[in-house]
Amino acid sequence: MALSSHFLTLTDWHVTSLSSNRLCGSPLWLHSNVSCKYRRKENFITRYTLTPCSSLKIVRSRSLDRHAVKHNKTRFVQKLIILLLSKPKYYMPLHILSKCRGYLSLPKPRSLLSMIHRYPSIFELFSIPYPPTPLNATKVYPQLCVRLTPAAASLAKQDSDLKLVISNTLAEKLQKLLMLSSHHRILLSKLVHLAPDLSMPPNFRSRLCNDYPEKFRTVDTSYGRALELVSWDPELAKPLPYLQVPSRELIVDRPLKFNLLRLRKGLNLKRAHQEFLIKFRDLPDVCPYKTPASELAKESLESEKRACAVVREVLGMMIEKRTLIDHLTHFRKDFGLPNKLRGMIVRHPELFYVSLKGQRDSVFLLEGFDDKGALIEKDETLAIKNQWMKLLMEGKRMRREKKKAQIYDSKYGNDLENDNHDHEMENDYDDDYNDGFESLFQYEDLDFEDESSDLPSNWSNRDFWTTNNLDINDADGERIEPW
Repeated sequence: MALSSHFLTLTDWHVTSLSSNRLCGSPLWLHSNVSCKYRRKENFITRYTLTPCSSLKIVRSRSLDRHAVKHNKTRFVQKLIILLLSKPKYYMPLHILSKCRGYLSLPKPRSLLSMIHRYPSIFELFSIPYPPTPLNATKVYPQLCVRLTPAAASLAKQDSDLKLVISNTLAEKLQKLLMLSSHHRILLSKLVHLAPDLSMPPNFRSRLCNDYPEKFRTVDTSYGRALELVSWDPELAKPLPYLQVPSRELIVDRPLKFNLLRLRKGLNLKRAHQEFLIKFRDLPDVCPYKTPASELAKESLESEKRACAVVREVLGMMIEKRTLIDHLTHFRKDFGLPNKLRGMIVRHPELFYVSLKGQRDSVFLLEGFDDKGALIEKDETLAIKNQWMKLLMEGKRMRREKKKAQIYDSKYGNDLENDNHDHEMENDYDDDYNDGFESLFQYEDLDFEDESSDLPSNWSNRDFWTTNNLDINDADGERIEPW
């Protein structure tokens, strides 16, 4: 009997040493007359705080997984559009684009031409002659280039004009991110990861960050160029309001006998986990703007309360209330987030949902979606994004019609054998859940790898990267104008 009592004392002391003494008032090894059941009930918060994320089961939500799958399938398109819009004349030679595989996240076995042919409604190929310079005197064949189709170029122009109109709102998002940071300064290379989810334009580092000197400014640091806060706005330093729970409409409004936790449909948690979430919810709210992370003890419940509030604020700024967990990990030191950030997010299924679709997990803000998985508040830029999706579906219809014409039309019989390889590549990228597009979009700086081109090695263009407005004509002698 003494041996078993001694074993329980050592076990409870080990759990208590890792937690805060404020939970029980004093270490558990002093309470020898307290039953083991009572001690376990008092320390369920500590047990779930120290529980690794791998031991917590993630209940799947099909409606939210569809959002993650749809985003994963369009990563290659979005990154290629950003590349084309970043060039002076909005096109790129294919032999130069082949060196951007690191940015496009395109594995080497995949053909770049087949990926471009996959989206005929967005990208088109054309040829231009080499500039008449002594270096290119021996190159008699034209160089192949890729650009946006007229429909895609018009849609990109609408998107650019809309972001110019709402530039003040986008600047406020950057200001709020700086107000959340510990030192009120964030590297621009880190902001690039969140820029597409925040609906930032591709040139936000050179235009938007310099158009509002009264809000922030760009400074040079030992780690690179950074954005620094200039003025604190009290109106922006207000946390995102919580959704109001509808009234129970009882005849006698009185406290419930059991303190219940509102969870999404289909989510069943263990009793200890629910008790932890209820106690965590009843803790006083921590304002992430006014409470620095340095004022709270590390690995405490107050620190986790603030970290959840920070993640909630960042996700609330996203146009789709969603981003990748890997993107948030870049801001752990800036926002005072824990090292085991994914474990903390998985531990709070009442606030966030983690989608396992793709090679990198996505996190959703649950209060931004209804029970059917639709966004409650839709951003005005989502209308443009929906038009991009319709354009993608139009390209899928064009590919199907082309394939049927090549099969059933006799005049394409001679070319059918030559195009079998392209058809096989396109069939490998059918629009289903497992099409391999989960790793094709990473919001990071351009990383041009020194790889060999898919085209002949003597295809090169030294003048492409210059911003000189050269008059370039196509094969018919007509001058090429940007959209």
